[in-house]
Amino acid sequence: MYINFWYPIVRSEDLGPDVPEKVTVMGMNFVAFRDEDGNASVLSDTCVHRGGSLGGAWSGPDNMPRIVNGCVVCPYHGWEYNGKGECVNIPSIGYGTKTPARAKVDAYPVQEKYGIVFAFLGDLPEAERPPLLEVEEYGREGWRANTVLVLEVDYYYERSVENALDPAHNEFVHPTHGFSGINRDTYKVNDYDCEDHKQGFGMWFMHKFNAPPLKGKTWKNVREESGDLYAGGGTYGPNTVITNINIQPGVGFRQYFFEQPVSETHTRIFFLNMRNFMPEAENDGPIHARNKAIAKQDIDILQDIYPRMTPLSNTKEVLVPADKAIVAYRDWLARFDEKGWRIDLDELNRRNDKATAFAIPSPARREAGNWVVEPVPLLGSREARKQSQDEAA
Repeated sequence: MYINFWYPIVRSEDLGPDVPEKVTVMGMNFVAFRDEDGNASVLSDTCVHRGGSLGGAWSGPDNMPRIVNGCVVCPYHGWEYNGKGECVNIPSIGYGTKTPARAKVDAYPVQEKYGIVFAFLGDLPEAERPPLLEVEEYGREGWRANTVLVLEVDYYYERSVENALDPAHNEFVHPTHGFSGINRDTYKVNDYDCEDHKQGFGMWFMHKFNAPPLKGKTWKNVREESGDLYAGGGTYGPNTVITNINIQPGVGFRQYFFEQPVSETHTRIFFLNMRNFMPEAENDGPIHARNKAIAKQDIDILQDIYPRMTPLSNTKEVLVPADKAIVAYRDWLARFDEKGWRIDLDELNRRNDKATAFAIPSPARREAGNWVVEPVPLLGSREARKQSQDEAA
């Protein structure tokens, strides 16, 4: 898991004006809420008073607001935090009284696009941040976006990303794609090449499937003849994967999976499906249903993957040419490792939620000190970790 990237926090439609939303990302808790103008804010969830959860359960009177003057109210002692993470009111010392300088929590840059509230979870200044992925088809004439679908899966996000990149699993996992008729004498995965994603911070590839015709009335007018089908995609950062499916030249899907790593064993996927055919709204439901059915096929396989997390070294698996995209993605993760952005999960699990509270460091930590909650522990480079493991062995 990596800091210094944009992560999906909550669907825009699920973040109302009156109640904050508590969200867990990378094992850390956050609170999302809207100010008086409807703008979204995302803060570290831990109140620096005595550990109350800013987005936690509320047991006070029903008519007592959770958001006051654009500030989220801690349900434990009523401390009020604005969108910058500053505590502006402490009831026990009197409303309007000057608050201590240390009464602050981390606040994160936010963008609301594609029906999703994103937060930049890291401390890089704006000029150095990887930008939020640009979905080029979004809002473009001829393209239709389905409402964002949220999938809850019980496996590690890197395994989910690698599955979406894998051109060799379709014939075995997805009979609904129409590829189940495998000829044992001729079947193989065609060769393909990977390149860097044009927006940076990731990889891209396209692959030719020797595909039978897709059956069923849903696709009857789109692709009736057998022939080649091109599909592929890529990654952007550690947690975003794109699938490009051309069911005819220039006609198909562009699917964006913004992955929210909740923990080592759970992932929440924000799935944006774009298409430039069958544009009528009446087709949204059937396409959603088909996507859910396909996702269920992947989930059934991936929930039994062992180990749940991807190995540190590719030598711990037998990789073949069809896995080029997986290797390219892991190479990008290694680049992020070299920047020191990877969370030390062993150290985090050892200390977190015992006598220590952690937070993802925000950009404000580079501008001022005097923070109460510790920054999440980070690892050094991958080579340094391997050396440390070898020495320990």
